[in-house]
Amino acid sequence: MGESTFDTGHFIAQAKRDLTAGAATDKYFRETRDVLCRAVEKIVSLQARTAAVVPELSYQAIARNSVSEQDIRTIRQRGCVIVRQVYQRQQAEDWNAELGEYLKINRYHERSSEKGSSDDYFGDLKDAKPQIFGVYWSRPQVLARQAESMAATKRFLNRLWNTEAPAGPEFDPDQDYAYADRTRRRAPGDTTLGLSPHVDAGSYERWVDPAFQKIYAPIFKGQLEHYDPWRAAYRTQTREFASPAVCSMFRTFQGWTALTEQGPGDGTLELLPIANAISYVLLRALQSDVPETELCLATPGRALGVDAQWHPDLAPAMSPIQSVAPGDTVWWHPDVVHSVGNEHRGNDYANVIYIGASPACTKNKAYAYKQAMAFISGASAPDFAAENFEEDFKNRATIDDLTTLGRQQMAL
Repeated sequence: MGESTFDTGHFIAQAKRDLTAGAATDKYFRETRDVLCRAVEKIVSLQARTAAVVPELSYQAIARNSVSEQDIRTIRQRGCVIVRQVYQRQQAEDWNAELGEYLKINRYHERSSEKGSSDDYFGDLKDAKPQIFGVYWSRPQVLARQAESMAATKRFLNRLWNTEAPAGPEFDPDQDYAYADRTRRRAPGDTTLGLSPHVDAGSYERWVDPAFQKIYAPIFKGQLEHYDPWRAAYRTQTREFASPAVCSMFRTFQGWTALTEQGPGDGTLELLPIANAISYVLLRALQSDVPETELCLATPGRALGVDAQWHPDLAPAMSPIQSVAPGDTVWWHPDVVHSVGNEHRGNDYANVIYIGASPACTKNKAYAYKQAMAFISGASAPDFAAENFEEDFKNRATIDDLTTLGRQQMAL
């Protein structure tokens, strides 16, 4: 059913009645707000001291299995991490040049202008024009996904989760399916291509879907102290509203790999580094000043917006990431609020390849099979708008470019 004919009001109103029946929802929100305001104050204090807000690790610490327990605790609290030097700098710079040439020789700009784009995932956000290119199968993207260092990084990140669940482990942290995503190449001086704060991987579903309701049950019951953002139970069982650019894989972390230097002021990633901040968003939508058929900024098939009108207490903690170099990677929990700076005030392009962590589970395996067929034909990845630019692109990656690990990750 198309979005234009799908009325979610009835489902939202019923979900609200179910979630608030016999519950002191206003009290729960006040208590949660107090907890989150203290967390925000801590982040603001770090910002004032120009201290690093996003935890940082070296890839070598992961490879040596020497990441400290304190670092792990901080990552779990903040819901994000920078892992440096997952790739050698020269390798990332070579990929950046090759990807630029791939777009150039295949006339991506001209062809995309001729076709237009059917991807309106960010259409409801105040700022909604990221310079993201709808290519998935360039050699740099494919080679980066299948790199052994990337696989080791994902295993470490996946193991931060508690995989225990009533029906057995929710996913296998040591096996991964590749999730083909796009690339961002943002020009210096750009002032039009930002993204307002939002959360991916589900919008109105977070209140309506039965699996999401189980995940967030402690929050809806006013028991924030019992909510664990890293408990994987039911996470792979959620059902998202189908839409171009809505991820239907389960990702333990969203992420990207830097192909150029970028940091504060360069029109790049900003994070709300509080892993349980989603609790504020969930309970805010259940307050009496929100119409019964609405959930603040939640709209099917779109990113879940977070703004100053509905969520004013969270805004001060939005933090630009520290400067990263080519080959560094940035990761954030699927519930973490993030944005892209409105203005690129730097002197060079801010380029990234999007690569998340998508561990082996039934949900991800089913998607991987569909994705493999798209890879072979050069079609757009199944979750995204069917622009299919690459079907006849020169120098597109093929099965011959896949290693044994790459074939496994692509369900081939």
